[in-house]
Amino acid sequence: MGIDLSVIWAGIILFGLMMYVIMDGFDLGIGILFPWVEEKVDRDVMMNTVAPVWDGNETWLVLGGAGLFAAFPLAYAVLLEALSIPLVAMLIGLIFRGVAFEFRFKASDASRHWWDKAFVGGSVLATFSQGVALGGYIQGIAFDGVHFSGGSLDWLSPFPLFCGVALLFTYALLGSTWLIMKTEGILQERMYALTRPLTLWVLIMIAAVSLWTPLAHPAIAERWFTLPQLFWFLPVPLLVLLTGYALIRAVAFQYHAQPFLLVLALIFLGYSGFGISMWPDIIPGHVTIWEAASPPQSQGFALVGTLFILPIILVYTAWSYFVFKGKVRHTDGYH
Repeated sequence: MGIDLSVIWAGIILFGLMMYVIMDGFDLGIGILFPWVEEKVDRDVMMNTVAPVWDGNETWLVLGGAGLFAAFPLAYAVLLEALSIPLVAMLIGLIFRGVAFEFRFKASDASRHWWDKAFVGGSVLATFSQGVALGGYIQGIAFDGVHFSGGSLDWLSPFPLFCGVALLFTYALLGSTWLIMKTEGILQERMYALTRPLTLWVLIMIAAVSLWTPLAHPAIAERWFTLPQLFWFLPVPLLVLLTGYALIRAVAFQYHAQPFLLVLALIFLGYSGFGISMWPDIIPGHVTIWEAASPPQSQGFALVGTLFILPIILVYTAWSYFVFKGKVRHTDGYH
């Protein structure tokens, strides 16, 4: 039996996107939480917790997009055309957020509020757009067998918009638990207080999406409730409930690192449910990963470079987080 390059590439792309959601999710979440923290020194600390690592986090988004282009060019072309507006909006949000990171600390007291607004607005826009794009993808892409056959506003419907709101709450929860782990004192207490309702809202939205998806999309319902997918899917809801309960207890006992790790587990469970729902389609309901794949020679050539660069990305990511581990305090400067 030969090596299935399409499955390997699907795994690499899914891994890259998962890493992006985890790593860029908490710094986008910090931007979403900014309006609930008014003191300048606390806002400085919030940004300093991610200042050394935020731009490296987006490497994973580039890896996922480049991998999709190299390994599944048909899906790349169709998805970018179908979701062009939310994806461009996401990039605009990331640009505003990135510029705000650099200029906020150099701004005068009189003008700093503009960069705070850019940081908040960019974080909210990027997060909401990612959720809308994900919801639009799950909802389905119109495809005539060769090209995208829908309209540029197909994503503008209740389910994708709800997914956008759900991702705002999810990233906010990631951000609050990251700050619990990285800060102390009054700011940490405020994050404990915010994490409790955020956890409940995220669990409610996971339940809503889990009910909405099979009811609105019979093809996904069939995947969930037929063998062998049913055996893979059955543990997911139970594990989500157990993780949510453990998260609420960890916050109640004011643990530092456990809440963030439990939110990561919660996101992984949601991501695994998404994977089970879609597999093996890459254009939902129309095209599998094998049908969308580029020639084996192209996949193999790109894989050689990817397998060389992927360990480097993992090592420098791990090293940067190791170097800047520990609590961030008001006396620490901008990195």
